[in-house]
Amino acid sequence: MTQTTVTIRDATVADAPGIARVWMQSWRSTYPGLIPASVLVNLSEAATVRRWRTVIETQGPGIGTIVAVDRSGRLSPDRQPDGIVGVASFGAHRTAMDRYAGEIHTLYLLDDAKGLGIGRRMMASIADRLLADAVQSAALWCLADNPACWFYERMGGIRVAERPIRFVGSDLREVAYGWRDLVPLARLSTGPQVR
Repeated sequence: MTQTTVTIRDATVADAPGIARVWMQSWRSTYPGLIPASVLVNLSEAATVRRWRTVIETQGPGIGTIVAVDRSGRLSPDRQPDGIVGVASFGAHRTAMDRYAGEIHTLYLLDDAKGLGIGRRMMASIADRLLADAVQSAALWCLADNPACWFYERMGGIRVAERPIRFVGSDLREVAYGWRDLVPLARLSTGPQVR
């Protein structure tokens, strides 16, 4: 098998269409049965591109969006020229949560990019960036039944909270995973190369 080179870099406004594609494909493959089907059917590419453009354009200090880019095209089933196979966003914690100053807002990968160490490298990159902004700890919220929960635990996240949420008329549960010290998470970037 040939080696795939994946680069993790800061997102730009020009990346919004590729980010939207990854976000929509991830939602459609991850959330069936977890959120109302009508949400997945009615995802709008144009609205999603606009939202990500706005997110990137309005990022202030300490807030960021990163992308994982595969220029080989092996990991993108539709062989998009932008090569974006993953997206993550992070910054200050959006809700008051004791002991966790930072928050990983999103982390999405195309299915073909999972299990190759890309998610681990993205988490490490987020930790590096938060630490550079003097943020020593972070948490993330996800649906309690999200299949990625095992990944967050494998990355050293500890389940620290749970809360009910109302989403498009459905009662759901979210859980929070926390990292009290981001240094060990930042060190995970030194693992094996993606193949």
